[in-house]
Amino acid sequence: MNGEAVAAEDAQNVVPPPGGPAGTPPRPHAPHPHDHHPPHAATLAGDAVPVARVDALLAAVPARDRVTRPEGLARDERQRRRWATQVVVVDELARRACEERGLAPPAELAPGRVHGVSGTDVADLGSIVAVALAHSAAARALLAALEGEQRIAEPAVRAYYERNPDRFLTPEALRRGVDPFRGAKARDLVPYARVRDGIEAELRRARGRQAFFDWLDRERAGVEYTHGHEHPGDPAHPDHEHRH
Repeated sequence: MNGEAVAAEDAQNVVPPPGGPAGTPPRPHAPHPHDHHPPHAATLAGDAVPVARVDALLAAVPARDRVTRPEGLARDERQRRRWATQVVVVDELARRACEERGLAPPAELAPGRVHGVSGTDVADLGSIVAVALAHSAAARALLAALEGEQRIAEPAVRAYYERNPDRFLTPEALRRGVDPFRGAKARDLVPYARVRDGIEAELRRARGRQAFFDWLDRERAGVEYTHGHEHPGDPAHPDHEHRH
């Protein structure tokens, strides 16, 4: 609601002071310069990201923590807006990257449908990227493309198997309490041939995620944010914090 609308509403609901003329509205206060959000949350290569997209995501994703103090609630809501801006920016950057790569045009971010995000994904990816991947078809398409580009050499797969014997103990070895790093024999481990493909897929997924993070760091460097939509961890604003 803009300043004129607020003043009009005050005029309709005004109670005349004792002894004063009825229907005389109070003098409206000048709006604070930060009372209203700008029409766009960020700009990417000169193109605006509308605040409406951030508002839609905020409406769909509930607050993570329950805060009862008014000042705490206000701060958390400001940080939620900054967090949601990052999710929307990731989606927009990913849609542009998909277009540049000739990938199938993904659907728009659908904030009205809240997808579940596991605690493991949040721990591994951070909440911004985890939620962006859950909501953005473009981000998922780009991540899949980056994973598909990774080539894992056979020595890397074998080295992972040999470095992590604790992950490949047989059920019988586990029952006997075999120490995988001291005294484990070949019969105590699941054969390499049976787990090789799974190891390769896991390494490809890890490298694909790293490629996604590297891409995102490069692309976000050129994004400009409006007041109230900065990164939650940006020390330039008083609410800054770095959480996952």
